[in-house]
Amino acid sequence: MARIAFILLCHKNPDAIVAQAEQLTAAGDYIAIHFDASSPSADYQLIQQELAENPNVVFAKRRVKCGWGEWSLVQATLHAVEEAVEAFPHATHFYMVSGDCMPIKSAGFAHRLLDDNDADYIESYDFFDSNWIKTGFREERLIYRHFFNERTQKWRFYTALALQERLKMTRAVPSDIRVMIGSQWWCLRRQTIEAILDFTKARRDIMRFFKTTWIPDETFFQTLVRHLVPGREIENRTLTFLMFSDYGMPVTFYNDHYDMLLGQNGIFARKISAEATDLREKLGALYASDRTDFAVSGEGQRLFDFLTKRGRIGRRFAQRFWERETTLGRNRELMIIACKKWHVAKRLVAAINEQTDIPALEYLFNESDTPLPDLGGIESSLEKRGRHRRATMRMLFHHFGKERLIICLDTADLDVIGDFFADRATVRLLAIECNCDDEYLIGHAKRVGLASDMTPDATFDRLLPTIRSDMIFEREAIRDAAFQNMSRLREDASVEENSRALANFLSIDLSQARTLAETPYLFVD
Repeated sequence: MARIAFILLCHKNPDAIVAQAEQLTAAGDYIAIHFDASSPSADYQLIQQELAENPNVVFAKRRVKCGWGEWSLVQATLHAVEEAVEAFPHATHFYMVSGDCMPIKSAGFAHRLLDDNDADYIESYDFFDSNWIKTGFREERLIYRHFFNERTQKWRFYTALALQERLKMTRAVPSDIRVMIGSQWWCLRRQTIEAILDFTKARRDIMRFFKTTWIPDETFFQTLVRHLVPGREIENRTLTFLMFSDYGMPVTFYNDHYDMLLGQNGIFARKISAEATDLREKLGALYASDRTDFAVSGEGQRLFDFLTKRGRIGRRFAQRFWERETTLGRNRELMIIACKKWHVAKRLVAAINEQTDIPALEYLFNESDTPLPDLGGIESSLEKRGRHRRATMRMLFHHFGKERLIICLDTADLDVIGDFFADRATVRLLAIECNCDDEYLIGHAKRVGLASDMTPDATFDRLLPTIRSDMIFEREAIRDAAFQNMSRLREDASVEENSRALANFLSIDLSQARTLAETPYLFVD
């Protein structure tokens, strides 16, 4: 009978990982865990301690720091696979999962499916001829060398790419392999996994090639399986059920999706919300049950498209990310810096990023070129960010893996500030009040297109009082709104006053707040 060794890559939620491992091994299967080396060591120790007595659980001996789009994800997978192969000689299949994956069938159903079909389950489409890549880079993923992380080292990533393009520093794809692409969520037989491990040792040239490709977790195993296994023994699909929104983002499943998930043509689903505790408990119990009467209809994606495209906001299966009432998360804390002088707020944000571990972003709802991670397309324009601002913030919280996040807004964005304060999350506001002399107001008028270098002095004489009045109005409107958890940082206040304001806003001690308040040239125009 089939026995599965799950390969789990994870980086957060230690309690959920422990529960997931116990649920999967309760049915007699195995699990090999790689916990991201960049995650807190205390979380890793907790997982090890809780699972120490479970003989069906092992941990990758070598842990690496993982980054999206990097070789590190493949390397982490290989470390976990190597450990599973050695520790579990009775494992017949190896199944790739993440901490967001949960079973949607029983173990008996999964084992019977694998027993009845002697095949590897993995998506693998021709890299160049298929339409698997919808937008963005295609051949650039392979013919150029990628040494930097596109999300955390964006400038280096694109500068290195541009330099290679300018100097025509391309490379050839190894001639004896046909590069394939597909989902990273696969289920492979033991003989296939062993063949892959042997291949990685024998073909160092292929390993060197993939180590500097971009997003190799979508090409490495997909290519090697097609290279090593006859096509008749490959099922070109994943056994993990996923759905995608119009923005190309994975759809998150919640408590009311239980019945729908059980009817899908897979044995696992991704992504299950960390907040959907009832769903997680029911699916975990399902895997250890003896249930086999699953009516597979496979209508998930079609049903999702049908319901969400008819604007059924807030109803069953509706798009949680895009609805107006979407919450940032009850346990999350959004901190807003409201300042008319953007350069002042940016200097403070730079200091906060340097001296604290709180992610702080600049004017993402005001400037189109604000550096942002890849959020599946929603980050591509100001219009999209503004239309789905709560969704944007929720995805940023998820990307950074933090419960606290700072953003900057213009003081004119009172409606946006009010919208965030209406959320169920904790929201804090720091209003920075700057002095605005005539020279600054003239520069501001030029920046927003109200004037130019050719504007006569007489026009400025009429214009500046109006601009100053608008700025005072915005400042007073924020005060009059009487937002809870509001602090004020003032240019003409003392360092002690500003230190207390920063300490209250950031929930840090006064000494650290004083360092921030004394940021060099903070209020200089």
